[in-house]
Amino acid sequence: MKQFKHIFFVLLIAFMSFSTIAQTDKDKVDALRVAFVTKKLSLTNAEADKFWPVYNEYNDKVKAVRKNLRQSYKKDIDKLSEKELEELFQLTIKSKQAEADLAKLYYDKIKAIIGLKKTALLHLAEDEFKKEIIKNIQDKSD
Repeated sequence: MKQFKHIFFVLLIAFMSFSTIAQTDKDKVDALRVAFVTKKLSLTNAEADKFWPVYNEYNDKVKAVRKNLRQSYKKDIDKLSEKELEELFQLTIKSKQAEADLAKLYYDKIKAIIGLKKTALLHLAEDEFKKEIIKNIQDKSD
């Protein structure tokens, strides 16, 4: 029994370490995103202070919509009835509509904070950041 407790403790420590490493990597990417987008949009300190909470709230809501959809697709599609497949398809459409509605709502809020030109540049900066991250990952794997 004592040996079991020791093994359990070691596994618990290892799991917590992996979680911390994963969280640290996520935090690093988030920090890089903030720096990258702030620079690309030439945000002033005042703009950045107002922009980032709204932008992060938008991203959190989009992630929640996508997570809900991903969880629905974890079902074994081969075992679903026609009705269940139709419901899954309708959920996909509703999720895409929810994302579009969030984009409209939050881009209007963002536009009020940083103006139309910087809001237009935001999409380009997001895409460029994603490409940089992918390139960085590919370079490390080579």
